[in-house]
Amino acid sequence: MTDVTDMTGMADVTGVTTDLYTRVQQFYAVQMQALDGGRFEEYAATFTKDGSFQHSPNAEPAVGRDGIVTELVAFHKRYDGDPVQRRHWFNQIVLEPRADGSLQSTVYALVVTVRPGGTPVIAPSCLVHDVLVVADDGGIRTRSRRIDHDQMF
Repeated sequence: MTDVTDMTGMADVTGVTTDLYTRVQQFYAVQMQALDGGRFEEYAATFTKDGSFQHSPNAEPAVGRDGIVTELVAFHKRYDGDPVQRRHWFNQIVLEPRADGSLQSTVYALVVTVRPGGTPVIAPSCLVHDVLVVADDGGIRTRSRRIDHDQMF
């Protein structure tokens, strides 16, 4: 893996370059559109091979890409026959370089749910805790994701 603090461009006081911050925003956009489009294999490929994903309160994390796909398929069965569209909105991204060259990413997330003829509902509101790495191919991957739901405090 590449040391994320060794990227080109001027870093501000956070130690994160504008270029890297922009790449992370693009990464999240592609990742969330894969999830919202039901392309779970594509979503899982944005994690490291041994990545972990904990998205529900009190649930054990899914580990590995196959485990993430299995978890997402099981979770989304609740929407079988329901013409629902969910959109994950990531914002207020804070990136902090870690000693091992990875990034700690803390993100506000809102999930917008809408059904035909219905009014969009925003729920849940979450705080996403990611560890991101830059792979040898230059792409960003999620090593781990833990999601804290605001209604669970």
